[in-house]
Amino acid sequence: MSRNLLVFAAITSVALFSCVSPAKLRQAEQSYAQLKGSHLELQDKYKALNDELNKCKNDKDLLGSQRTGLEAQIAGLNDQLAYLKKNNNTVMDQLKDLSVISGAQAESIKKSLENIGAKDIYIKDLQGSIARKDSLNMALVMNLKGAIGNLDDKDINIKVDKGVVYVDISDKLLFKSGSYDVTDRAKEVLGKVAKVLNNQPEIEFLVEGHTDSIPIKSVNVSDNWDLSVKRATTVVRILQDTYGLEPKRMTAAGRGQYLPIADNSTAEGRAANRRTRIVILPQLDQFFKLLETKK
Repeated sequence: MSRNLLVFAAITSVALFSCVSPAKLRQAEQSYAQLKGSHLELQDKYKALNDELNKCKNDKDLLGSQRTGLEAQIAGLNDQLAYLKKNNNTVMDQLKDLSVISGAQAESIKKSLENIGAKDIYIKDLQGSIARKDSLNMALVMNLKGAIGNLDDKDINIKVDKGVVYVDISDKLLFKSGSYDVTDRAKEVLGKVAKVLNNQPEIEFLVEGHTDSIPIKSVNVSDNWDLSVKRATTVVRILQDTYGLEPKRMTAAGRGQYLPIADNSTAEGRAANRRTRIVILPQLDQFFKLLETKK
């Protein structure tokens, strides 16, 4: 009887298996594939979460170290604060032992503070005046360069040095060689300079003659000193007589060979040293007024 039952069961199982359709089998395979994909996805998420957990643990350790360092800094600052409080108390105790300042002393302190404030204002005013002077000098330089035009920088050079404007004019533009007789171009060049100077009637200036170190002696010139002076006075007379500059604004001086700007051992250097220099003099009276005590 048992044997017959086993045979029957086996026959039934085969029959049932043979009855499963191909469509259902494919559906089951698809379900299995989906489950497998979900399983892999969950594994990836688990790994990512595990990595994040490890990172959080590391951050926690780092923050713990930083907290320890900050606590140490706070302790140090508290020690400093306690020290300052102690010193402050000491100073206060010392002040208690001092006599209260008199009314005259308080007034003296007040005046000292007022003087400090006044000096600060004065310094600012002086700095502003210097800045304005520098701006005027730069404007004067630009006007001179604009008036003179495209002359070679080797022949005429305009610059500002330590708050003073200098105009250096080569001797070949103004004078014949070894002489104080002017060239044909001299009045053209000096006329351009005079035009700018006439537009600034408050400006005073110095005309300096300079030579190289080669000794000179002729009928009308005894030496380089003499030549430099005569060249300076020639320029001053032209500016006065031809272009109407007031003589009281001008000073003529000869410097000879004793203030060179280049090496006299070379022809180039000697050529640079043979020059007439116009020095725009700083208006010192204005600065002396600034230095006067304000009442």
